[in-house]
Amino acid sequence: MVDLKIQLAKLQLKNPVMTASGTFGYGTEYADFIDISRIGGIVVKGTTLRERQGNPYPRMAETPSGMLNAVGLQNKGVDYFIQHIYPEIKSFDTEIFVNVSGSTLEDYIIASEKLNALDKIPGIELNISCPNVKEGGMAFGTSCLSASQVVKAVRRVYKNELMVKLSPNVTDIAEIAKAVENEGADSISLINTMLGMAIDAEKRKPILSTITGGLSGPAIKPIALRMVWQVAKAVKVPVIGMGGIMNATDAIEFLLAGASAIQIGTANFIDPIVSIKVIEGIEAYLVKHGCSSVYDIIGMLET
Repeated sequence: MVDLKIQLAKLQLKNPVMTASGTFGYGTEYADFIDISRIGGIVVKGTTLRERQGNPYPRMAETPSGMLNAVGLQNKGVDYFIQHIYPEIKSFDTEIFVNVSGSTLEDYIIASEKLNALDKIPGIELNISCPNVKEGGMAFGTSCLSASQVVKAVRRVYKNELMVKLSPNVTDIAEIAKAVENEGADSISLINTMLGMAIDAEKRKPILSTITGGLSGPAIKPIALRMVWQVAKAVKVPVIGMGGIMNATDAIEFLLAGASAIQIGTANFIDPIVSIKVIEGIEAYLVKHGCSSVYDIIGMLET
């Protein structure tokens, strides 16, 4: 028997495979395809303090080895989530994280505090890639100072597992990781999408209504691997890796690079049962290599 359990601070996951925010809805959308209880954890779509309509269409575009999205965190707000979504998902036999986003520091604080009351939500994933509207639109996660400020403020009011999701659109992601660790992050997830764009050459116009959007999929995997490796060496808290994971081999590479767990994103749109395939693939790899626990390969990259 191979032990796939991993520990995130005080929270134990049954295996290291999670689904990434914005790619798995609230889990209910995939319940007809897979047994949700087999997944280590799910991160529900981005939730904000107030309802957001999202960006105008078109807001998605296919690219070579990936996709661009500019959905704009469309959701009905944290109160709607608590009243209508939470009752539908609280019975899932897996660990559920709510991805929390905001435009101001106050947005993050109030939304996170409201989620304390949900006993079947053991953690939040703090998305600090959002633009700070009070500070000229620069993303919270692009400087050590602003990243520290939002994590420190949320840590004061949120009592459960605090996972912080980092933006790759920075010069030194390890420094950002250390900054959020110092302010109380229990774990760190990375990477969020990379900034990209697509152009329609015939129309001579950008394809996305917002001109630029977030690039995800296999195209970003080498960058994500590098950043996970750098961050895992820089911090003591668990690291959750994501970015272009399409199969078990991809996931194993992130574990070897130092990730304690992984999140699957874009691949869910292609194959709704991919998370189960990855769990089974990791287990088969461990058996093949004579490992008794997934911890036998975490951070075991030989350099």
